[in-house]
This record gives sequence, C-alpha cells and structure tokens, in this order.
Amino acid sequence: MTNSVLYEAPGPVAKRRSLLSSLVVGALLLAVVAWVLVVLGAQGQLTAEKWAPLLDPTNDTFGPVWNLLGEGLVGTLTAAVLAMVFSLVIGTLLAMTRIVSAPWYRWGVVGVVELLRGVPVVIAVFYAFRVLPSLGLELSPLWFLVIGLTAYNSVIIAEVVRAGILALPKGQSEAAYAIGLRRSQVMASVLLPQAFRAMLPALISQLVVILKDTSLGFIVAYVDVVRQAQVIIQNLNNPIQTYFVVAVLFILINYALGRLAIYTERRLSRARKGKLATVELQRTGAAAGD
Repeated sequence: MTNSVLYEAPGPVAKRRSLLSSLVVGALLLAVVAWVLVVLGAQGQLTAEKWAPLLDPTNDTFGPVWNLLGEGLVGTLTAAVLAMVFSLVIGTLLAMTRIVSAPWYRWGVVGVVELLRGVPVVIAVFYAFRVLPSLGLELSPLWFLVIGLTAYNSVIIAEVVRAGILALPKGQSEAAYAIGLRRSQVMASVLLPQAFRAMLPALISQLVVILKDTSLGFIVAYVDVVRQAQVIIQNLNNPIQTYFVVAVLFILINYALGRLAIYTERRLSRARKGKLATVELQRTGAAAGD
C-alpha cells in the first residue's frame, strides 16, 4: 500500500466509516426530501393545476407562459454575455496595467481595483442607475445593469488574471526577453495565454457569478427571466413552481458553461501538446540531418 503525497491513504476501517457516514447522510437527505414533498402535497402544491401551465403543452396558458420566460431568458443571456465580454476585456487590461505600471501611478490602479472589489454588486448596479443619468448619460436599463456588473466583476477577473500571471515561472518571461521580445509581446504572446489556461476554472466560476447576478436587473426595471417569472406568479399564483423552473434554467445554462470550459481546456491542451510534438519532431529531424 502506497501513501498519498497529501494524506495517508485510508485503511479498511476508515473506508467502512466513510461508507457508513455516506449512507447515513444520504438517508437523512432522502428523508428531508420526502418530508418536503409530503408538506407540499398537503398544501396542494403538487397538483396538476399548479404545474400544468409550465409543463403541459396542452394547457391554454402554456404558450403565453413560455413566451414570457423566453423573452426573459433572452434578456438575461444578452446582459450576461455583454457583461462577460466587457469584464474579461477590462479585467485583463487592468491586470496588465497593474503588473507593468510604474510605481508613481500604480497606486491609482490599485485604488480603483480595491474600491470596486469592496462595493457590493447590487450597489454598483444601483449607482449606475442613479448616478449616470445625473451626469447626462441616458441609457436603457440593459446598459445600467451591464455597467454595474462590469464595474464589479472586471476587478475580480483582473485579480484572477494577475494571480495567474504572477504564478508563472520567471523563466518564461526571461526567455522571451532573451530572444528580443518587447514587454507587450511577452505579455500578449507568452504570459497571458498560459495565465488564462491556468486560471480557466476560476474565470469560468466568475462568469457563472455574472450570469446569476443578472437577476439584479429588477433594480433598474430590466426585463430578465426573474422579472418575467414575477409577472407569471402574479397571474397564476404559483411561485414555487415558477421559481423551480427558473432555477432549473439557470442550472442548465451554468452546467453548459462549465462543460464549455472543460471542452476549451481540453482543446487548448491538445493544441499545446501538438505544437510540442511538432517542435520535437523538427529537432529530431535536424539532429538526424547533422
């Protein structure tokens, strides 16, 4: 039996205890779920009348309900995609600026990052909605929401990217400088691609946060899927069912985003291995020619 690098491998007794604990916790969870279903059933929340407008295509209100949810989902995805793109671009620029900035103005970049990191995202959205119109910027609710989300999430992404760059071995940049690359070329061609690959899970997690934070659009009266769900609830009086469907929609979208991250990471890894194999073949061929 070999021991793990980080911990000692469990023995037979530890494995039995772990299995028993898992069974007990699983049984408790099943009991809680059963109790919740019994309570909901007693309150009439499991009847077809409550669920049919959302799940039964033959129901008269099925079409209008899903039209509302579809419009809200388009609004949610639109705001999320815009906020994701702007947050990634601005966050990357902030990270690069903070790393290469001179000491005499670095404090300004650090101050902006720390200020926006400490502001709750709901306040960022609210201030965008209240302050920008007073400055003469009359925008649609979509842009107020996007600006608020970008202001908060761009600095989080900036710190993630900066941590990824600083975690790289110094030999990477030193080798790039040795072959005559400029600082901008080193950052764009050598450091950033590796930092993005290394920090991809953290970046995807932050993108998921952006998607969920679009539900704050109610502050600026933006039509997203949560706001449309509220309209449905006011007419059908089925909050548990409607919010359950909305939660499933968010889970599916976030799961797809996670799978996209895994696919992208694998493609990048295969591409990198392919380049390394090509370079090795070229070296082998050159050595054989000599």
